[in-house]
Amino acid sequence: MSPSPPGGPEIAHQETGIDHEIEHGNEEEAVTMHRDDAVKRFHAGDDQLADLIDDAQPVELPTPDTDVPMVSRSVRLPLDTYERVRSAAEARGIGVTTLMRQWIEAGLADLDDSATVSLADVRRALAALAHPTAA
Repeated sequence: MSPSPPGGPEIAHQETGIDHEIEHGNEEEAVTMHRDDAVKRFHAGDDQLADLIDDAQPVELPTPDTDVPMVSRSVRLPLDTYERVRSAAEARGIGVTTLMRQWIEAGLADLDDSATVSLADVRRALAALAHPTAA
């Protein structure tokens, strides 16, 4: 069994690029190598990396919340803007991405005169009309 490098496994991962532990009975063997060495060994046909991947436990992937194929895009926002969006999403009980997607869809609907309105917004508008406040 090889000793852990100074700073523990996190430092080993940062310095070498790859850090993986395999369980053999009650014993654990740490396999550590530099990323470039790992790539060279992989391209040379070394099965060690494939064995490491094969021994890994399966992971549960999150279930998509929609049947519509989605594209992930990165958007840079000023911190103040992001905090306002996050607060608005939290107040509605939805995720930030969902709220931004709703706003984009509503903005696009305005461009082509189609109507995309959430049921919650319709109810709020109707409630406001039913109980007008004095200005």
